[in-house]
Amino acid sequence: QVQLVESGGGLVQPGGSLRLSCVASGFTLDYYAIGWFRQAPGKEREGVSCISSSGGTTNYADSVKGRFTISRDNAKKTVYLQMNSLKPEDTGVYYCARRIGLIGLCVPADFGSWGQGTQVTVSS
Repeated sequence: QVQLVESGGGLVQPGGSLRLSCVASGFTLDYYAIGWFRQAPGKEREGVSCISSSGGTTNYADSVKGRFTISRDNAKKTVYLQMNSLKPEDTGVYYCARRIGLIGLCVPADFGSWGQGTQVTVSS
């Protein structure tokens, strides 16, 4: 069955870095745009970054531009999110998901087949 599994979260000090991984199985990753989303306690899930099926197009939330980088390795069936210069406001559960349909925005409503999430905590 379709499955996305996130990993790489943890506790990090402000200014630190983490790399999240999203491993796909049960479908051909090459055909799908993938997004990273996060949800902080008491807040709605929000789009962090999305990448097209080829990797040629990426977009980022304004709050993470210049600090986060999304990439993919279709041969390894994996999408990555490199997070640098982390801030306390980056804390939350990070999820990856695949796009529903061919086009859309980097918003949760346009994505499905959600992973279970990985916790990122930025704190001193």
